[in-house]
Amino acid sequence: MPIKWTISHPDRMVTVRADGETTLPEAEEYLDAVVVADAMPYAKLVDCTTMVTHVSDDEMMRLGARMRAYASVMKGGPLVFVVTSPELHDYVRRYINLASADRPVKIVKTIDQARDWLKTQTY
Repeated sequence: MPIKWTISHPDRMVTVRADGETTLPEAEEYLDAVVVADAMPYAKLVDCTTMVTHVSDDEMMRLGARMRAYASVMKGGPLVFVVTSPELHDYVRRYINLASADRPVKIVKTIDQARDWLKTQTY
């Protein structure tokens, strides 16, 4: 599976790695797992450095709608994406705009930058 995640309840942290071709059903499976684990308020570090996706505009809209629905009933923790390619930067930016959740969100280029930013967040 291209999306792998770890949920640490003691650290209140979700670490995600998207590797290779990533599809909407895989993203939905990850989101469902976070909700079931009651980890939406946790910080999330999403490593997209080796991710590839060909999600359609329709699929992107569906993903954004799902995130808006989650955000309407539960608080989300700070979210940081590690992105190195311009194409994925655009994809992640669209996702952030469509999800429109009320939480801190950042896009950085390295895991260290992501961890440093999360240390400055309260959740």
